[in-house]
Amino acid sequence: MKIIVYAISKNESKFVDRWYESMKEADAIYCLDTGSTDDTVEKLKSHGVIVKQETITPWRFDVARNKSLEMVPNDVDICVCTDLDEVFEPGWREKLEKTWDNSDRLRYKYNWSLDDSGNPLVTFLYEKIHSRKNYRWIYPVHEILECLKDSEKVVINEDIVLNHYPDATKSRSSYLQLLELSVKENPDNDRNLHYLGREYMYYGRWNESIDTLIKHINLPTATWAEEKSASMRFISRCYINLNRREEAKYWLQRAISESPNQREGYVELAMLELENKNYLEVIINCLKAKTILTNAMIYINEPFCWDSTIDDLLSISYYSLGIKDEAIYYINKALETNPNNERLQKNKEIFTS
Repeated sequence: MKIIVYAISKNESKFVDRWYESMKEADAIYCLDTGSTDDTVEKLKSHGVIVKQETITPWRFDVARNKSLEMVPNDVDICVCTDLDEVFEPGWREKLEKTWDNSDRLRYKYNWSLDDSGNPLVTFLYEKIHSRKNYRWIYPVHEILECLKDSEKVVINEDIVLNHYPDATKSRSSYLQLLELSVKENPDNDRNLHYLGREYMYYGRWNESIDTLIKHINLPTATWAEEKSASMRFISRCYINLNRREEAKYWLQRAISESPNQREGYVELAMLELENKNYLEVIINCLKAKTILTNAMIYINEPFCWDSTIDDLLSISYYSLGIKDEAIYYINKALETNPNNERLQKNKEIFTS
């Protein structure tokens, strides 16, 4: 099989060498550079990457991705789309070849966020490996691959792992405008409404976020419970920032009802109840969250549901209720996960004094 990698780039010089080393298991690598002013293009070419330069005006991610896909010869069997801030774990090609089986698309593990020690924080299945024909990219931002066939054969190999190491200094200020355009073009698309509502929340535009997210959850096409639950949690966050805490609590309760097998709703409700000094409610919700043992691989997962946060909340609440043995037990559990946290260390000193 002929397997190639294709990508888009702009001012990615510091990532080029690492990215190439990860991608060189492919038969060839193609990259559309959309206007680098550093030495990205020169470094790519030095590794033998086939580079084309083109400015996309007005900027849209789907247009750029489609133009990069056009660079790929038609006789290629498998296309692997990545970004330059992503790194495959070695051996990905052999695993891909063994799994492909004349498929149309392959899903694999994507560690979107990792901690400083390289441990995954947010992991979900990605699906940017596909056959050369019958695919195109759609949506101006948070673009996805659309299959042009009536049906597609999809296979999964979670042993293929792609890690994401984003550039924290790179501006993503264009995302809001592109999301607004995306919703304008597809007003009944539930996915894009969810993303737009979340983006308004990031910008502190609380009322616009609430209105947009309510539109999302009321769409007939919005059937993914986990995503609807996330919209409800985001609405709650907006109400907290508007100092309307009863409404915030109502939306968290709805989020839990919508997706009761996720930790997120329980933990965010526990956080809210801690602020309200309702310590028994904190304990009830944290213990409910702890009964959920599976962290489903979806992009909506929140790292604070699987780190030291729950044990931290429990320790504070038990101590506040005068139940010191339980407080000490849970602060020790929190420190097992996060041993260098100075606040947790100081809390243990207080609890054990």
